[in-house]
Amino acid sequence: QVQLVESGGGLVQAGGSLRLSCAASGRIFNIKAMGWYRQAPGKQRELVATISSGGTTNYADSVKGRFTVSGDYAKKTVYLQMNSLKPEETAVYYCTVRVFVNYWGQGTQVTVSS
Repeated sequence: QVQLVESGGGLVQAGGSLRLSCAASGRIFNIKAMGWYRQAPGKQRELVATISSGGTTNYADSVKGRFTVSGDYAKKTVYLQMNSLKPEETAVYYCTVRVFVNYWGQGTQVTVSS
């Protein structure tokens, strides 16, 4: 059984920072990529950032220059450093790990107050 456990969400003022972490456990091997998506109320889930096993990163245009994704593949852990947060980035942030299928975490709430 594969589990992804996120941590680090919370309430922050606009302009502030948060760091999300996600650790994968269980029988999961040959991870191809890890990353983060988010879903705001009434909106579809959207890509935030991903990092491949080779270190290639991919960011949503809206977060480039402010968010940094990093990963420790040996520890099966992915991080998301979020700086200069905006109120419109209030959402549930989901960790994902891709092997032959995508595994998802339960989500962590990030609330940015204005």
